[in-house]
Amino acid sequence: MIILFLRLFWTFFLIGLFGFGGGYAMISMIQGEVVSHYHWLTTGEFTDIVAISQSTPGPIGINSATYVGYSSVVNAGYSHAWGVLGSFIASFAVVLPSFVLMLLISKFLMKYRHHPSVEHVFQGLRPAVVGLLAAAALLLINRENFGSLHDCPWQFWISVGIFCFAFVSQRVYHINPIRIIIMCGVAGFLLL
Repeated sequence: MIILFLRLFWTFFLIGLFGFGGGYAMISMIQGEVVSHYHWLTTGEFTDIVAISQSTPGPIGINSATYVGYSSVVNAGYSHAWGVLGSFIASFAVVLPSFVLMLLISKFLMKYRHHPSVEHVFQGLRPAVVGLLAAAALLLINRENFGSLHDCPWQFWISVGIFCFAFVSQRVYHINPIRIIIMCGVAGFLLL
């Protein structure tokens, strides 16, 4: 059990350290470690965790770490009390690097923020953040969210239609995201 907690801490510490771009950029990193590398969760369980993390208050990266920490410990056969400790460890580990880095950076950034080297570093980070966000979006386009064209074409095409509706509603018509979520949820309930 100690090894599981140490792996949880180290995994989420590294995700917190290298997860530039916020919670959505961390999703692909979390999925790579939790599902592909350690096999703590299945792809379906991870997709559910992302959905729950998006719908609960707070940053998605921290919410995901909390749920993954709990689920991975409980899935390993330990009690729910140990799962709560796992969620605490994962949440603490994902926040710790940002906290320490912000303390260090805040001292020096104000003094050197207009220095050309600092500006170049932030210019280099922007494309990396966009890439991480794109990777997170591509990870969510999977069978658990859209269904399968071969198994259930109705579900697949309705899911694609709802996705396109949400995208166009936001980008072209600038509809409030809360309205879009409600409309898509009602459409999914009625059609799927």
